[in-house]
Amino acid sequence: MLNINAIEYHLPENIITNQMLGKLNSTWDMELLEKWTGVSKRYYASDNQTALDLAFIASEKLLKHIQISSEKIDSLIFCTQSNDYIMPPNSAVLHGLLGLSEAVFAFDINLACSGFINGISIANGLMKAGTAKNILLVNADTISKYVNDKDRSTKVLFGDAASVTLLEDSKNDKGLIDILCSTSGVNYKKLIIPNGGARNPKTDKSCISIEDKNGNFRNDENLFMDGVGIFSFVNSKVTKQIKLILSRNNFNIEDIDLFVFHQANKFVLESLAKLLKIDPQKVFMNIDKIGNTSSASIPIALKDAKSDGRLKKGDLVLCSGFGAGLSWGTCLFQY
Repeated sequence: MLNINAIEYHLPENIITNQMLGKLNSTWDMELLEKWTGVSKRYYASDNQTALDLAFIASEKLLKHIQISSEKIDSLIFCTQSNDYIMPPNSAVLHGLLGLSEAVFAFDINLACSGFINGISIANGLMKAGTAKNILLVNADTISKYVNDKDRSTKVLFGDAASVTLLEDSKNDKGLIDILCSTSGVNYKKLIIPNGGARNPKTDKSCISIEDKNGNFRNDENLFMDGVGIFSFVNSKVTKQIKLILSRNNFNIEDIDLFVFHQANKFVLESLAKLLKIDPQKVFMNIDKIGNTSSASIPIALKDAKSDGRLKKGDLVLCSGFGAGLSWGTCLFQY
């Protein structure tokens, strides 16, 4: 059975507070924005620092403290949407930096906020196929590099981070109970960086920022997020998936000890709790301290929940991630 052995994460050194953003954008009501988003600060990678750099530091932390030898790692999954290179994949470069065995199966997956759940699903499949027993799942992004400084719809939310999770094929009766992953590709434009890929290469015009109807500035090389559309998607699709995974495993909302959702923003998390009638005390939130860190948000939240005494051995935990794709996934496990 797939089990989470350990989690480590790393945040870059540059702390960006709401006060700093307010000074750069005098028309932004930072008090109101913090009330809605729940974010008071976030961490930004430096200009020459990449998601791979953050992941390497987090990986070294994890390998230093785990109980098994790094020689027993047999697979490495790197989930990112901010690759260092078009090729090779980040997983191969990280594999070399860590000095892992050549027998390791290493590959990237290109997902954002649902990436941790999708990564667990893939890892679970590898374990069931007998291909791997000890898997490093890396979730790292430097989304700040794609955010326009004058776009308050994204600038106040996103931060950079890397997490590394050791997943093991355990013989005990605790671990992954069930998992569901879904995609709505027809809605891919609701969360998108339009230019910079093969479909729409960068041009002289793609870097010119334009003001939208809400007073936000961005160009076609920046992250665009349809906030209203994403909110509606979460309320309709994600809640249904959560209800489905609970019902098919004969659990009720009340049976879950801890809910760890992708740390999108405070408004979304509170809406999920309200719609599903979850006791707010059972919903873990750390978005105020680090912002929305894309696919790293759930594993970071799990690590913080354990450190805070909110996550204990034997707890029944539900995790759900949702974002670009549009894609969403939910898993149920006993810690």
